[in-house]
Amino acid sequence: MRLPARHLFTAAVASTLLTGCFSGASAEGEGDGDGDGRRVRVAMMQPPRSALSPLSDDAFKLSRWSTAETLVKLDADGDAEPALATEWQQSGRTWTFEIRDGVTFHDGTKLDAEAVVRSLTTAATASPKPRILDGVELTAKAKDSDTVTVTTADKDPLVPQRLSSPQLSILAAKAYRGKTVNPVGAGTGPFELTEVDGTSSATLDRYDAYWGGKAKSPGIDVTFVPDGTARAAALRSGEADIVEAVPVSQAALLDEDLITEVPMPRTNTLYLNTEKGVFKDAALRAAAREAIDAESIVKGVYEGRADVAEGLLGPALPWAAELRSSLRRTTAAEPNGRTVTIGTFTDRAELPEVAATLQQQLQNAGFKVKLDVREYANIESDALAGEFDAFILSRATVLDSGDPAAYLYSDFASDGSFNISQLADAQVDAALKKAGGTETGEARRKAVIAAEAAVLGTDAAVPMLHERVIQGDAADVVDAAHDPRERELVTADTYVK
Repeated sequence: MRLPARHLFTAAVASTLLTGCFSGASAEGEGDGDGDGRRVRVAMMQPPRSALSPLSDDAFKLSRWSTAETLVKLDADGDAEPALATEWQQSGRTWTFEIRDGVTFHDGTKLDAEAVVRSLTTAATASPKPRILDGVELTAKAKDSDTVTVTTADKDPLVPQRLSSPQLSILAAKAYRGKTVNPVGAGTGPFELTEVDGTSSATLDRYDAYWGGKAKSPGIDVTFVPDGTARAAALRSGEADIVEAVPVSQAALLDEDLITEVPMPRTNTLYLNTEKGVFKDAALRAAAREAIDAESIVKGVYEGRADVAEGLLGPALPWAAELRSSLRRTTAAEPNGRTVTIGTFTDRAELPEVAATLQQQLQNAGFKVKLDVREYANIESDALAGEFDAFILSRATVLDSGDPAAYLYSDFASDGSFNISQLADAQVDAALKKAGGTETGEARRKAVIAAEAAVLGTDAAVPMLHERVIQGDAADVVDAAHDPRERELVTADTYVK
């Protein structure tokens, strides 16, 4: 296959960037697990931002390396399953969790109720708090040695899902002795974090006393490689076994058998200003919606590596499509040359190109379109203040709880904190309130889809596509996780042949 010039250029650059990236990673290791003794070499995109503190987004690295664990975990539908807690029950504002017996931390100390309370209290009283606890007052107490109660200021059906967030991982007492939380040697997972070299690398060794059974690989060697071209080259050259976040532009250089495209709970959406300007008119919002050809954006901008949106919630939440039904739509009016300004940002490389494509599509439909493209930090306040007629945003549709109700409320409720569309609709507010207060499970999922339908019926937001993350796995990697929530990567079952 003849590669485009841009692919050949970036491949050449990668050979220089890659030099020394994996020099400290050991491909071979001691061990008698079910694998053949090879350690898993991982190239990750973002270096630690907060010294791997679990109270920050670095917590997701600890989760993806299977070193820190939480009381509960989520299944594919976002429902809570046992992890370090074996069962739980609710009584009003209080939830009671039974702690798993026979679990030890990597320093050999025992998991008990006191350890759980220490970790949860540290998170609940941190400044800033982990985002999963935004607006949540949470108090944890030890009822006895293996029972913990968690009480919230308001009745909260999502407490178990909240406790699945990697930012609420349970760590040994040693992690909390300094000014920051240090996870080295303090987790409960199948791999022990033994060494961190700043923002360059991390080393994990198998923890043979893991409560869930011995891991199949003797360890993990992580290298942080922010440059996407270099990450892809590491997989191609055999210097990495698993590579996260392969750029779309690099995917064509890799053997398709080494690539897995994982749908992300992230939607690329055009938010339309319902409060003022051209799109205050619902019929003109409908005209914009009808003018958009999302399929051409997926093919042209994302090279086919995204999914055309059917709604705000995409294939990363498989139940959404199963529950969704047809919508009543407003009849479109003629744009008649009305001028609109669309804003977006440069931080996500594809968005300016999406904006240019949308500009052409809307102009073909009869609008006049101006673009305002800046760095996100310089445009967010204007977007939230309703300074644009429309705004293109790549938005995560589930927060750390794995539940989309919070996203929908934030973006589309009258008092939502991220209401770029400036939407104030009584029916939408009622549907969002019902979704947020419904007990978890099938009833809540149906209420969420009803809220999505209420939002889409206003044309305040036009979902265009759902993004995917491209993961690269070498041919001899077995059972690497492909997780749309990006909580798992190397598990106890992962090994290199």
